[in-house]
Amino acid sequence: MTRIIALALATIIGTSALAESHEIPQETVDKITAMLTEMNCQMDPDDIEMEDDGYELDDVICEGGNQFDIELDADLNEVGRRAE
Repeated sequence: MTRIIALALATIIGTSALAESHEIPQETVDKITAMLTEMNCQMDPDDIEMEDDGYELDDVICEGGNQFDIELDADLNEVGRRAE
């Protein structure tokens, strides 16, 4: 039983450390937010997700009320957009 509890705690701690290592630097969030402003779009910064090869922006709302998911590469260039 102690072994199961120890394993569960190790898993929780490992998952927490993994999540922290994928936090997006504030500088990157600021660059993405500025880019969206230039595009007449906005989003909740909490909806920026780090992907293996860049970032995914969920629920971006642009001028006219259109909503998109936008994919960016590691250099913050748009590489994909899906209407929601």
